[in-house]
Amino acid sequence: MYLYIYIYIYIFGGGGGGLTWLPRNFRLLEELERGEKGIGDGSVSYGMDDADDIYMRSWTGTIIGPHNTAHDGRIYTVKLFCDKDYPDKPPTVRFHSRINMTCVNHDTGLVEAKKFGMLANWQREFTMEHILTQLRKEMTTSQNRKLAQPQDGTYF
Repeated sequence: MYLYIYIYIYIFGGGGGGLTWLPRNFRLLEELERGEKGIGDGSVSYGMDDADDIYMRSWTGTIIGPHNTAHDGRIYTVKLFCDKDYPDKPPTVRFHSRINMTCVNHDTGLVEAKKFGMLANWQREFTMEHILTQLRKEMTTSQNRKLAQPQDGTYF
């Protein structure tokens, strides 16, 4: 199936490899394939919640807390919901694991767009991988790195 998609992209998309011109489902298939292969150093990962979801809306991401922070050694689960407007509009991002961060609603786990620059200034080229790596980077900022954290293994 992926071969067919890449042939289509190459023939009709010019073979440039960029994400900006891909239709929604092709874009999500590309993100899924990248997520399944593993990303960078393995500190973030993601995949679909339900392989039978033809709309590819519900995703789960994992972030391993950065060293030398209050998040060190923790594994956080993040839920991403890509509505029909994705990637033109950002997904809804919500921590399933309890976390204390300045951009996360303390009652619901929702990452608040106005407090998280990537969502507030969303660009079509951004991906779920970008969101997860930026959230991990946000854990290392001065305002988040030493915040007391809820008991490990608790959930919203």
